[in-house]
Amino acid sequence: MTPNAQKALPDISYTYLLDAPLKKVWRAISTSEGLAGWLMPNDFQPVLGHEFTFITQPVGDFDGIVHCKVLELDPPHHLGLSWNGHNMDLFLRLDLKELDGKTELSLVHSGWLESYAFTRTIMDEGWRRHTRERLENLLAQME
Repeated sequence: MTPNAQKALPDISYTYLLDAPLKKVWRAISTSEGLAGWLMPNDFQPVLGHEFTFITQPVGDFDGIVHCKVLELDPPHHLGLSWNGHNMDLFLRLDLKELDGKTELSLVHSGWLESYAFTRTIMDEGWRRHTRERLENLLAQME
């Protein structure tokens, strides 16, 4: 079955309310150090068109490398990345909104196809279970 003939699966979508100012959360999602603190080691730069990688533990036939490119950048409110690894072509969108001194982070991981169902389940669990806790821990340590 070709990718175009595959059924699309729902996006992974979560919204988190973080007890930190918008600019602090922006640093956590838009710097290499920030992303490494809650997501994965990387060579990210907040530059439109910058190609970079996230590195994680290899599993099975996945080499642990996610190839990305900064496709959308509107500081300090929006970051959009291609997310390509393990023969998957995905997109990650992160949006920030200030709410009474706190920050709402909306995360949408899209582009899932039937053949990605197993990985989608793992990623959904990771975004749901670990993102808020890891971000809150990082934000508490940041100046």
